[in-house]
Amino acid sequence: MLTLSILLFPILAALLVLAVGGKQAKQLAFVGALVELALSGYAFLNFVPDATSQFSFDYPWIFAGSIRFSAGIDGVSLLLVVLTGLLTPLIILSAFRHNYERPAVFYSLILFMQAALMGVFTARDAFLFYLYFEAALIPIYFLAASWGGENRIAVTFKFFAYTIFGSLFMLVALVYLYFQTSPATGIHSSAITDLYNLKLSATEQTWIFWAFFIAFAIKMPVFPFHTWQPDTYVESPTPATMLLAGIMLKMGVYGVIRLLLPIVPEGVGMWGTTAIVLSVIGIVYGALIAIRQRDIKRLIAYSSFSHVGLMAAGVFSQTSYGIQGALVQMLAHGINVVGMFFVADIIASRTNTRLLDQMGGITRYTPKLTVFFMILLLGSVALPLTNGFVGEFLLLAGVFEYNNVLGGVAGLTIIFGAVYMLRLFQKAMFGKTTDLTTGFNDVSGTESWVFIPLCFMVFWIGLVPNSFLKLTEPAVTNLLQFIK
Repeated sequence: MLTLSILLFPILAALLVLAVGGKQAKQLAFVGALVELALSGYAFLNFVPDATSQFSFDYPWIFAGSIRFSAGIDGVSLLLVVLTGLLTPLIILSAFRHNYERPAVFYSLILFMQAALMGVFTARDAFLFYLYFEAALIPIYFLAASWGGENRIAVTFKFFAYTIFGSLFMLVALVYLYFQTSPATGIHSSAITDLYNLKLSATEQTWIFWAFFIAFAIKMPVFPFHTWQPDTYVESPTPATMLLAGIMLKMGVYGVIRLLLPIVPEGVGMWGTTAIVLSVIGIVYGALIAIRQRDIKRLIAYSSFSHVGLMAAGVFSQTSYGIQGALVQMLAHGINVVGMFFVADIIASRTNTRLLDQMGGITRYTPKLTVFFMILLLGSVALPLTNGFVGEFLLLAGVFEYNNVLGGVAGLTIIFGAVYMLRLFQKAMFGKTTDLTTGFNDVSGTESWVFIPLCFMVFWIGLVPNSFLKLTEPAVTNLLQFIK
């Protein structure tokens, strides 16, 4: 019943926030998110490292189609459940410094988003996965469209159209796969594990591969399906950007691991190299664009696009290194990118600009912000003993195992990442102060409490990575038997 509680509690908390409203909305939302964090932490501490689905439930849902409301947590989903549980209260806490209009609606949408994300990461039925996959789009759309920047309507419409378009391909593929189960008896199943090892022809696997790939590539995003991402990240309010970059993009990587690889292994064999090439192009392209950015928020958006390209390449390598690396890197990236967007929000709100050439000298006034910023930056550039190093090392090892040339090109992310992140730090924090940065206020107590858990996780994952890898390894090993 733990998984059911994890799915239902954010919805109940969101409804309570809407009902009470007023000035108490953000406090109630924060408490609700903390309870969800406690539930996720309980799952993490009590998880047995094996290949089974734990804390599961299974109830009839659509009787006519034998579709079930079924969910549970295994080693593939555990870190993403923990990530969602950890980041949501920090995202809510980071929003305390702003006075958003209609706060009850704003904070309830964040909690509804959390519930949908938890559903994606725990669903054990393909149609339930699809339901939550689409449901996650609704609250983030309204957050961006209602509280975003000047161009929010056009940008969010593009985002909505892209993701709906991609998801329709996945729905068609899922319906087709549903009818391929138990054809002799006429009793079909939509359980995800029942879709593994279906006897599909090469032609069937090819078009199903592309149906899934388009849906997941848009969500991640992977080149050339990324054009919605930078504008959406920039125009959205910072909490929505944190949800998008920190958690929502992980739905695409998770979907590839959970559905695409084991369902159409032959399709991956035929088209996996193409997917890796596109991912590696995204790594280099995103990094080069990030180096040229003047807008601090857009720079971080392109850096996220570059990082997710490496995750996608590692997953499509179909190696234990690549998939293990992707799982731990999703956790690390979520922590780092939320922290970096929070740094950008603090600087932009105090200076009233996001342009790097109008900043400088901030470190003279901000010893605490400087330390927090540097820790998160070092994690982002994968310095050894930080969280980013573990995942990036495993991902590159997986891509190298698949193809040395692609691995070498993907490895450029280490150099490019250092260039654009250190340029960001130098432009914003060092040099001469400007009229906008003179007397810059250091982080407050509430802001520090957002940074402290994030910085703690940077070192925990970097120093003791096996505390996470040992939980994912049995499930990854079990998954690989369906892939190869």
